[in-house]
Amino acid sequence: MTDASEPKGPLAGLVICDLSRILAGPTATQLMGDLGATVIKIENPKSGGDDTRAWGPPYAETTDEESDLSAYFMAANRNKFSVTADISTTEGVALVREIAAAADVVIENFKPGGLAKYGLDHETMLAAHPGLVYCSISGFGQTGPNAHLAGYDLMAQGYGGIMSLTGAPDGPPMKVGVGIADVMCGMYAAIGILSALRHRDATGEGQHIDLALVDAQMAWLINEGTNYLTSGKDPVRRGNAHPNICPYDVFETADGHVILAVGNDAQFRRFCEALDAAETAADERFATNSSRLSHRDALTPIISELLIKRDTRDILERLSNVGVPAGPIHTVRQALSSDQAGARGAVITMQRDDSVKGNVQLLGNPLKFSRTPVSYRQAPPRLGEHDAALSDILRRAIGARGAR
Repeated sequence: MTDASEPKGPLAGLVICDLSRILAGPTATQLMGDLGATVIKIENPKSGGDDTRAWGPPYAETTDEESDLSAYFMAANRNKFSVTADISTTEGVALVREIAAAADVVIENFKPGGLAKYGLDHETMLAAHPGLVYCSISGFGQTGPNAHLAGYDLMAQGYGGIMSLTGAPDGPPMKVGVGIADVMCGMYAAIGILSALRHRDATGEGQHIDLALVDAQMAWLINEGTNYLTSGKDPVRRGNAHPNICPYDVFETADGHVILAVGNDAQFRRFCEALDAAETAADERFATNSSRLSHRDALTPIISELLIKRDTRDILERLSNVGVPAGPIHTVRQALSSDQAGARGAVITMQRDDSVKGNVQLLGNPLKFSRTPVSYRQAPPRLGEHDAALSDILRRAIGARGAR
């Protein structure tokens, strides 16, 4: 763990006033915090702070009062300072304005128009601070017929189409197993903020970023979205199968399951030869990817019969030897305890003196920089942990800004 008093990384000196909560906004600000930004997380003491503090168990067990460090909260709130402010009060608004005046970025996820009555909306704040980058995240955006509606990850996945594609072909619509709409929206937010900062640094001009969960989710429909736009046909649920590649699926083995991802015709021929099925590769119905897609219903049972007779390890060894992509299906425990995860820093440990263990374990940042590595300086904070230290935090951050 590096010293929290020493901002490091490519975003050192950047100050973020974080009015967001739950997952999309916190994902963005945690990412920028990992890159060195000073993130001041504003939390309402009346409501118990960020909603996700109560989204447990599990919690990190603490040595004093009841823990507010749920695993969910800790997933998106490291490298942040928690400062409490009730914006329904004059004092709370004044404190947020003080922080925003020192900040490069304000990010919030209130309902559109929800901050106007406090004078904390983007129009008011940009008028006072023309160089500010102000990012608003909402369910449906600041405009459109649904702008007034609240948005959560599950609703965005439903409205934006991804649930219609996820799950077994004969099963119900299914959400992705984690809050992927929120996480991807947070990624877009981080990219948008950094782009706006580059413009600000070149021109002195700040701006407002209007980002919606549903907009972001539709954007990452990727090939299935363009499949529909190109063909006019609604994509359907295929389970683990791929709409544009075959074979690309999960298959049962003698002792479990295996992933097969054959990306081209040469790989398909090698796959068949490795499993002693050269006659399948010679079948003209399966000679090209397009023909394999057309004859998917005939090919899938043949492959299933080839694989179910063999152990997973045998299959993976055979296919690895001939350069055909295949892999296991890990549980979360297996994935995070794997040699690869260890080598790549997928799990990190951060000191937290008031936890029973003295530390908390978190998921690491996947970015690997050759010159400006990410840093883990501040464990996920308790509610209001940094109220008394705010002035010093801002002083250090502004000092780091001057050193850029």
